[in-house]
Amino acid sequence: MGKHVIIGAGQVGGRLAELLADAGHEIVVVTRSGSGPVRPEVTRVAADAADAERLAKLTAGADALYNCVNPPYHRWPRDWPPMATAMLGAAERGGAALVILGNLYGYGPVDGLMTEETPLAAPGVKGRVRVRMWQDALAAHRAGRVRVTEVRGSDYFGPGQHPQQSVGGMVIGPVVAGRPVRLPVDPDLPHTATYLPDVARALMIAGTDERAYGRAWHVPSPPAWTIRRIAERTAAIAGAPAPRISVVPHLVMRAIGLVSPQLREMEETRYQWVRPYVMDSTAFTETFGMAATPMERALEETIAWVRAQPA
Repeated sequence: MGKHVIIGAGQVGGRLAELLADAGHEIVVVTRSGSGPVRPEVTRVAADAADAERLAKLTAGADALYNCVNPPYHRWPRDWPPMATAMLGAAERGGAALVILGNLYGYGPVDGLMTEETPLAAPGVKGRVRVRMWQDALAAHRAGRVRVTEVRGSDYFGPGQHPQQSVGGMVIGPVVAGRPVRLPVDPDLPHTATYLPDVARALMIAGTDERAYGRAWHVPSPPAWTIRRIAERTAAIAGAPAPRISVVPHLVMRAIGLVSPQLREMEETRYQWVRPYVMDSTAFTETFGMAATPMERALEETIAWVRAQPA
């Protein structure tokens, strides 16, 4: 068994640590506060992800270093570059593989199916930040300095989901609670949603299989459903009232964005919600044999988790 260093202990990093620990690996989880799963196999460390020297020491002798950090949207241009540089440098110095938790922002607006071969043509600031991170890492890989891979998912849902997640927090949670669903998006367009446990599973595979390195991969995800279908099926499984879905006008969202940095940043990626947003993940499944959790089961498990949370 090996040593694996995970930067971040949120909805993905914490679950990844649990999976790797279950498999018998030694785990180091690095966060600003020193949080993370409490179990014998996991060492929790309080450190700054932009502290290159500290990360290099923590990563010494590790098999893989996982970038599972996600700063607030409005701080991406400021926070990501030093953290990405520090993690790439730590992996290079210690000989660890660098496994990056990515997303689809780098593609920008796309007509048709997104694959790993879709050009990275993001016009917005956040997308360009992610593209630069990946291009720098891939250049280091091609130069023989370090092994890298990036694992990209679409909008997350599942146990541990953040309340502001577009699919999980804004749709599934309210439906289970019988509350109205208010969305700044068209609920009748197909939109890929990625199940959180599948994200962690894909990251663990990418960090323990040499075939993953040197390219990006899409997390195995169920066939794209519309938000309305997700809401209606959630209600049916949960035995909740039929969902009451309303769309917040775009002008209202822009007005709210004047006082909310998080909502203001969503304007840049609005294209994801006004056209079909569908990701293909067959490459990962065909290469590694991992299939996406079926949507029905994923919803059942998510509903159970939502109901188990304190009121």
